[in-house]
Amino acid sequence: MNSIEAYEKDIEFQLDFLKSFKKQKTISQTLQKNILFAGSGDSLVSSMLAESFSNGIVKAMDPLDLYSNKKLVKSKHVYFVSISGNTISNIKVAKSAKKATAITSQIKSKLAKASDETILLSAPNNDVFTAGSISFLESALTCISLVKKIIIPKNDKLFFQAKSDARKAKISKRIFILGNLYTYPLAMYCAAKFYELLGYDAHYCRIEQFSHMELFSMKKGDTVIIFEEKNSHNKQLGKNLQKIGINLIHFDVPSEKTSQMIYCTFFSQMLSLNEAKKQKKKECHFVTQEKIRNVSNQMIY
Repeated sequence: MNSIEAYEKDIEFQLDFLKSFKKQKTISQTLQKNILFAGSGDSLVSSMLAESFSNGIVKAMDPLDLYSNKKLVKSKHVYFVSISGNTISNIKVAKSAKKATAITSQIKSKLAKASDETILLSAPNNDVFTAGSISFLESALTCISLVKKIIIPKNDKLFFQAKSDARKAKISKRIFILGNLYTYPLAMYCAAKFYELLGYDAHYCRIEQFSHMELFSMKKGDTVIIFEEKNSHNKQLGKNLQKIGINLIHFDVPSEKTSQMIYCTFFSQMLSLNEAKKQKKKECHFVTQEKIRNVSNQMIY
């Protein structure tokens, strides 16, 4: 099975997974004040979602920043998010933290061994090296449920809404994904899928900051995706962008925050998948780029 096919099948696994996902016991707000979440790549997104859903009580941190500033973890309980459990920065910091909990799919990983506790991720996948989909959804919902009581929709409506919207969307090779407090992490996740599957020039931005900074680098024909429920502010932004020749994608994002997170996740996955299939790709871009992947591996493992 090639990596694009595996990615598509992993996306489909999420339908049954959501119906059986077991939430974590929510940590009290008092204890949350002494908690950090750390991760890299998709796992940083999961950590940032924990920060957003806790209303800023817990903090999401880059593990290399924590390693360079070890005093930050000496008195903290740190949740390290890493699917593989082998990213070196997490492992090093786990040894310095007052208390470390690994959120990983590998119970025998170096991170799990370096931590005091482990929350085991167990979502099914095709066991093929590909871009993260179901593993991300599980880690994100796990992190969120640790800081907030959530209700997960048990029907398939969000999946098929996202699939339909992604099919209608047309994108260029230069993309700006805009998000707010709750969806900025998902804008980052969406950009990551464009990097991984297609090697596209994608940017993740906060809605307000976009008008101050990234907007000035835009060219006619570029694509802007807005991850936010429609309101007067973002509708005005969209209208202004279309007037200068920008391709706008702004569907009806759910207002309930957990549903919003799940919808944006599905939409990000399917949009990148559709583009890869249009180009008749069999393998994810990052799978074929061995020299670049070797640089990545040398730095993170």
